[in-house]
Amino acid sequence: MRTYQLPLDLVRERSPERPVALVRPRSVSVAARWFQDNLKADVFYAVKANPSRWVIETLVDAGVTAFDVASVAEIELVRSVSADARLAFMHPVKSRAAITKAYFEHGVRTFALDSHDELAKIIDATGNAPDLNLVVRMAVSADGAAYTLSGKFGVSPDAAPALLLATRQAVRDGLMGVSFHVGSQCMRPTAYQAAMAQVGRAISRAGVIVDIVDVGGGFPSVYPGMVPPDMSEYADAIHRGFNEMPVSETTELWCEPGRALVAESSSVLARVDLRKGDALYLNDGSYGSLFDATHSRWPFPTKLVRPDSEKGGAASAELKPFRFYGPTCDSIDHMPGPFWLPADVREGDFIEIGMLGAYGVAMSTGFNGYGEHEVAMVEDAPMASLYGLAPRSIPTVRTTAEEQARKVVRLSRPKGKAGQRKKARR
Repeated sequence: MRTYQLPLDLVRERSPERPVALVRPRSVSVAARWFQDNLKADVFYAVKANPSRWVIETLVDAGVTAFDVASVAEIELVRSVSADARLAFMHPVKSRAAITKAYFEHGVRTFALDSHDELAKIIDATGNAPDLNLVVRMAVSADGAAYTLSGKFGVSPDAAPALLLATRQAVRDGLMGVSFHVGSQCMRPTAYQAAMAQVGRAISRAGVIVDIVDVGGGFPSVYPGMVPPDMSEYADAIHRGFNEMPVSETTELWCEPGRALVAESSSVLARVDLRKGDALYLNDGSYGSLFDATHSRWPFPTKLVRPDSEKGGAASAELKPFRFYGPTCDSIDHMPGPFWLPADVREGDFIEIGMLGAYGVAMSTGFNGYGEHEVAMVEDAPMASLYGLAPRSIPTVRTTAEEQARKVVRLSRPKGKAGQRKKARR
């Protein structure tokens, strides 16, 4: 992997034909250290967020030894980097073949479930193994999250006690636990504490002792218009919630950060192949690394990278909003933005799209013959950071209309009888 000080250095050296994932391993190391130092929990990296080999290697070097995996392919990836890593197969629905291979060929002992049928499947596929760690996935409220993940997985509060009891009875020499997911990009730290209270009530109703409380993922990152509270507030809320749960002193606390560990670590360098007014046609799109920019309409931060900027080609100081189209023939391959860039952006310019370390290149497909990326390491800072590597927020450009609206002074109506008298006089 080649290393450049800045993305501009790469563009000046050569004009890449394919999109380039610009990676910053130090960002991953710093984020991993924060979780290990501030959250009193075993950290399991959620591999699905970014399954790049360099990410796994960086995390192992940073001291992360446990991984949340959801497929045999993810298991094999982690094992190829770290033969003795702790693996937890936390997908609540797995094939029998996947369970058998994970247990007998890769030494996986921890499996998640959210139904009696999955519990029976795990026991059968492992030959009624005595050393299973079984974790019940609970459905909880996802208020405060950008993505609600409670609809597909998780046993309901009404059905939870019976499943918790059955799982407790199935565990012999291993551990029995509970897990949940408050939703991806959770912007409300107290959501964890509320979820832990909900899970605690189910544990009490079931009358079981649990050995593991896994608070899942959902830890956020910074995007335009989304600046999370300080990460310490998430740790404090989880610690408070754990202390209030009906568990023993030996119960283990686990977490599964994904986005929060890797979002800052990568950006994507895409080329402008055509401009039509405010529409820019790029060589990357929704079938590549810009899935969230299409389907969630997230306006990721952008920077213009112009290779001839020192030869009279300096970009305009005026910024304008643009929308993107990807390289495929599908009209859905559209990223509405707005993405603010210099007004004179043109064909041949490159655009760095930031904060794509999570669910960026990981979402790429080969549709229409596109989707392949190069990878290069850069030494500059990410566009934003929750860990002190860059500003905590991403500046947003306001239109004239928005600025005027902000200047309007709105007087609140008096409450109670005074408000009623004022209304009667109108």
